[in-house]
Amino acid sequence: MANSGVEKPKKFNAKVNILLLVLVVLITVAPLLLLKNAEFNGADGLAEEEIMKIQADYEPWFSPLFEPASGEIESLLFALQAALGAGLLGFGLGYLKGRSKK
Repeated sequence: MANSGVEKPKKFNAKVNILLLVLVVLITVAPLLLLKNAEFNGADGLAEEEIMKIQADYEPWFSPLFEPASGEIESLLFALQAALGAGLLGFGLGYLKGRSKK
């Protein structure tokens, strides 16, 4: 019974975790440093510009229910939405993993 078919999970060491963290920071900061005068526009604004180029008399089907006062508030709400979604997903996966270990 040397090999029962159950593998022990591999442990990540601190060096790998630090390397991954440095890579994440580098990927995040590199565009800001390399592209000094670049405009980082959202996909919605770019899509609207392209639609107007194709058909100038286009009218949207509906308007937003809530229009944030500034771009910073819009970014904050987007970040909160992403954090809430990630938290719920993490909770759900953790719950399922814990339930399967019982």
